[in-house]
Amino acid sequence: MQLSLIRKIVGYSLVTIWIATMLWQTSKPMPDGTNVSGASIAVSPERIQFLYDLTARDAWGRRVVDQQISDAIFAVIDGAQRFVVLDFFLFNDDLGASTDPGYRPLSRELTDRLIARKLAQPGLQVVFNTDPINTVYGGRASALLSELHRAGIDVVATDLEALRDSNPMYSAMWRMGAQWFGNSTTDGWLPDPFREQGSVTLRSWLALGNCKANQRGVIVADSEGGDLVGVITSANPHDASSLHSNVAWRFTGELALRAVESEIKIARLSGWHGDFQQPILPPPLRTDRPILEASFVTEGAIQSRLIEALNGTRSGDSIAMAMFYLSEQTVIEALEGAAARGVAIKLILDPNKDAFGMEQDGVPNRPVANQLVSSGESLEVRWYRTQGEQFHVNFVLIKQGKKVFASLGSANLTRRDLGNYNLEANINVSMPADAALAQQLAGYFERLWNNDEQKHIEYTAPFGTYKDDSQLTYWRYRVMERTGMSSF
Repeated sequence: MQLSLIRKIVGYSLVTIWIATMLWQTSKPMPDGTNVSGASIAVSPERIQFLYDLTARDAWGRRVVDQQISDAIFAVIDGAQRFVVLDFFLFNDDLGASTDPGYRPLSRELTDRLIARKLAQPGLQVVFNTDPINTVYGGRASALLSELHRAGIDVVATDLEALRDSNPMYSAMWRMGAQWFGNSTTDGWLPDPFREQGSVTLRSWLALGNCKANQRGVIVADSEGGDLVGVITSANPHDASSLHSNVAWRFTGELALRAVESEIKIARLSGWHGDFQQPILPPPLRTDRPILEASFVTEGAIQSRLIEALNGTRSGDSIAMAMFYLSEQTVIEALEGAAARGVAIKLILDPNKDAFGMEQDGVPNRPVANQLVSSGESLEVRWYRTQGEQFHVNFVLIKQGKKVFASLGSANLTRRDLGNYNLEANINVSMPADAALAQQLAGYFERLWNNDEQKHIEYTAPFGTYKDDSQLTYWRYRVMERTGMSSF
């Protein structure tokens, strides 16, 4: 009888701790440097440029690749004088199950570029924030990261435990047990989840189940003229991602300073104790014409500004989105509300069928698209025609009267990316609808929407191509999104 009572007390105590852990770890204060709602900064047109990578196939099945982002990132490194601060989610040469011979060795190119610049500028300080997924959460050594470390580059694995838990039922149990045992690169006995060769520990697999990440894509450096220059992007220097379609901003000045401030704080929360001297911006040139308003925003602040812009649309306005993942319920409700008001909405979505040589089942985009097209005739959906690669684009363009709002960066429109769970970073830009940048962004989207008959390239396919009206699929995506038991 006494033993039975002890068991009950222990059981109730563990459940109480589990529930308390869930509640705290989903609502605890956000770390410094996250959930940044940057003040609007007046910038001139020459201080921000739109970049993209596009992969498609022509009518004869030949691959057509147009890439701008990686070369812009390398140019930032090549011009650095005193410091480079960068933050990328995927940085490795893993190819997963893919056998495509067309991949670009981006991880090696970035490694060589950073080391070469460090050799050319011996006093150069380089701080590289990255996600621990690249070492399978400490279960596998990374030759590339070790090479950077030996070259005097500060490699900082983001402390994901400092972030809120997006998969709370699982993560609470993990925090109560497995997290305390650390990890090892030498005693693995389970298959590596990202490579066909090699093994990792059970602890790596258990850490993977938390489904949390630092997914930012940011680089900032100083330049020979003293100005700061940066790139913020959906792209990763990851070999298996090198054929993905992506978008980016290249920017200079105060926007870059705001990004540096946040990234140094991310390094600090992850245990980096190095000295870093705050950059000082040079006086703006007299030729600057501040007709654009831009802001650096991260995590939940991305959602707040986006919902404000969506809810501010009226009949006669338009919304254009190109997205890898779209599933966050507040965003979906805002789109449905805009459609009901007669706003013209066009969505280009990845069909969620390709993942590094493996086939996906269309979740979440296909059930979401099926839900949205029933909102009214003013909302249309097309699918990007992926051929093994992914349409890894995070692009929002909202026209309200004579003004345009654009948001680009690393954030997918999911609960995990917008709800202060994953680390994400975007730049928002507000501008006149007739500004050259607004016209360029609109032209990019319309090019994909309408395809290119002259070059015989079909970027996108009609909604019916991947239509999925299964109720089972719909409710499965809703449960996955709500509980966090998913990769999106």
